[in-house]
Amino acid sequence: MRLGRRAFLGMPILLAAAPSTDAQIDEVRIGFEDYRYRAPYKFGGKEVDRVTLLNVHCRLHSRQGKTATGFAAMPLGNVWSFPANDIPYDTTLAAMKSLAGKIARLTQDFRGFAHPLDVNAALESDYLKAAADVSREMNLPRSIPKLCTLVTASPVDAALHDAFGRLHGRNSFTVCGKDFVSYDLSHYLGAEFRGEYLDQYIQATCTPRIRMYHSAGASDPLTPAEVKKRIGDGLPESLEEWIPYSGVTAIKIKLNGADLAWDIERVAAIDRVTVAAQARRGQKEWLYSLDFNERCPNVQYLLEFDRQLRGKAPTAFDRVQYIEQPTARDLAADRRNTMFEAAKLRPVVIDESLTGLDALLLAREMGYTGAALKACKGQSQTLLLAAATQKYKMFRCVQDLTCPGAALVHSVGIAAHVPGVSALEANAREYVPAANRGWEGKFPGIFDVRDGYLKSAGLDGPGLCTG
Repeated sequence: MRLGRRAFLGMPILLAAAPSTDAQIDEVRIGFEDYRYRAPYKFGGKEVDRVTLLNVHCRLHSRQGKTATGFAAMPLGNVWSFPANDIPYDTTLAAMKSLAGKIARLTQDFRGFAHPLDVNAALESDYLKAAADVSREMNLPRSIPKLCTLVTASPVDAALHDAFGRLHGRNSFTVCGKDFVSYDLSHYLGAEFRGEYLDQYIQATCTPRIRMYHSAGASDPLTPAEVKKRIGDGLPESLEEWIPYSGVTAIKIKLNGADLAWDIERVAAIDRVTVAAQARRGQKEWLYSLDFNERCPNVQYLLEFDRQLRGKAPTAFDRVQYIEQPTARDLAADRRNTMFEAAKLRPVVIDESLTGLDALLLAREMGYTGAALKACKGQSQTLLLAAATQKYKMFRCVQDLTCPGAALVHSVGIAAHVPGVSALEANAREYVPAANRGWEGKFPGIFDVRDGYLKSAGLDGPGLCTG
């Protein structure tokens, strides 16, 4: 169904018949930026206190000789995308950096005029092979996972989409329809999408505002009294302070998944603090999402969590909007661990497991009813899976990877252009605001949230608006 690079280049008839809007890649350049978190972020049993951003610049030209440049960035979230207790942080980060260099070279070497969707489709197998090469070259005890490869490749893919939109003076979300692509969606998603194109599933104009999920990390203080050592940078330092500061109306709760009593008490404690803080604001409506970061041993854990939480904090579960992937990301390893019963309570969203259409279809077979769309898995994949989740009538949310700056702008663009997105997580303002500097003036509605909503004003411009 997907063309490998050699096969793609070996089809001159198709290329000759391709839209005149196609572009060829001239250059792909990468660079890295390092930031320390103002406070650690604990999830999945680990604390993260730093981030390395992968910045990508590219240049394209059209058949008519016009050129345009694009830019994108993404955190190299190695703790999340390449979890390995037996491999040091610096080693998995170095592996992603090496892989980024290979991906950039592979992409720059791609010849022929094409749409970014088809560049990504043609090169994905080469990216995965490059990941295997890095694993072998570095003698890693385990191979770089596909999820990690997607994260590393994502800003390269996004930079191409940004440049392609700018090349045509259009927003990137509006240049993926019939007038710009060679194939209908059946080429990427299967026969049931025959005759359909992305512009049937992607809004041409932005939703004006998207509810923002504030993250409560597993070690975050809930009240000022719990702050052990104040940072003193003028920003809130506890959940109780963040709620009025950002007008928070949705809280993502990071849980343990391996300690039922702790998980129940954590949600109950967050609910107590939130009820009091919202009462002082006169706010009567807010939401929670629960994120176990795939650490629950089985679905029975989740069902028992629900039963006990209802007894301890009856109103807390009523506010839960959805549950992020509670059990291990390798779904095929335990096909009996289905989510059908849990999904009767709330939408259960596939996240870490979602590495392509095959994973989405398997998740549906196993009872998952929602999907987390993420810029860190690539603009191309996100657009295609946004179409699939709508076709299959699945719950949709957009999550981030503590995305600052251009990465957050990209994420908001996805949430604003995909119909039916319920909310968007945006936590870089909590943990790494230094990486947002310079962006507040461009998009104040994204980087200075005071009413609980991210504003999409300005995101209908050329490209992805990340440059």
